[in-house]
Amino acid sequence: MKLNPSILFCVIGTTLVLSSCGGSAPSSSSSSTGGVGTTTGNVAGGGVPKFNHVFIVVEENHSYGAVIGNPNMPYLNGIATANGLATQYFADAHPSLPNYFELTVGEGLSITGLEGDAYSAVVTQDNVVRALTGAGKSWKSYVEALPSVGYLGGDTAVYVKRHNPFVYFSDIQNSASQAGNIVPFTQFSADLSASTLPDYSFIVPDLNDNAHDCPVGMSTCSDTQKLTAADQWLSANIGPLVTSPAFQNSLLVVVFDEGDLADVQHIGGQVAAVIVSPLAKAGYKSTTLYEHASTLRLMLEGLGVTDLPGGAATAPSMSEFFK
Repeated sequence: MKLNPSILFCVIGTTLVLSSCGGSAPSSSSSSTGGVGTTTGNVAGGGVPKFNHVFIVVEENHSYGAVIGNPNMPYLNGIATANGLATQYFADAHPSLPNYFELTVGEGLSITGLEGDAYSAVVTQDNVVRALTGAGKSWKSYVEALPSVGYLGGDTAVYVKRHNPFVYFSDIQNSASQAGNIVPFTQFSADLSASTLPDYSFIVPDLNDNAHDCPVGMSTCSDTQKLTAADQWLSANIGPLVTSPAFQNSLLVVVFDEGDLADVQHIGGQVAAVIVSPLAKAGYKSTTLYEHASTLRLMLEGLGVTDLPGGAATAPSMSEFFK
């Protein structure tokens, strides 16, 4: 997504700039309200459970109100209702790439600056790959429409580089073996069937399936059709994971990278973030203010990784979602 200059000014601003953009500075409040049959607040004396596997799926460019309660997205709303929903979760930026970096580096706009999605340099900061590798954990980025295993090149058809943050990392650029962990999404079902899923999985639907563009075969479409296609993709491709034996002690996060372009609350807009796990509180709704660095922290803590890159080290914990 390309931004007009006024939006670009907003996304790199300070608290003063946020006020002029209609947003506000992030709060460190950790108050929360539980859903039906749940408690209020963080887990008393507890923390994030240790998971066998963690998975994240990133969707595109829709604000919370367009997604949660949308009858055209029955699968996502169904797992949100049954598991955990962050009702005050905000993206960090417009456009996409800084948000993907927040989810994997714990930094975003400080990396891309005004370049946004056009950023093309190598990221040398600590990141999720370095943290996982240092802890002896396995990982893969499963990317739909990726031309080949380890592909580090530019956009091709419905694959776009800016939705695959791993290809920017020096850890990947300098290691063929690490680059080999970036694989086409077709490998996901094979790994699930063979019980060879890695500890950490970053899942990237292509532009037709992540609510960014129209569904395959359509040159023009409504927003409803985009979201319907994204939900159907989740049901067909993530549904089998959630019901599989591999998921019995695992975590799935489904989150949108940013809100609608006009939504500049906390810069990136309010987005849906769904926390799915057999260890999650059923029907839990949090009102704690979260941003993407908290998701990075959650996924690493859930694997017992102590290296929390960038803002993940100080981001609010998401332990309240768990029993």
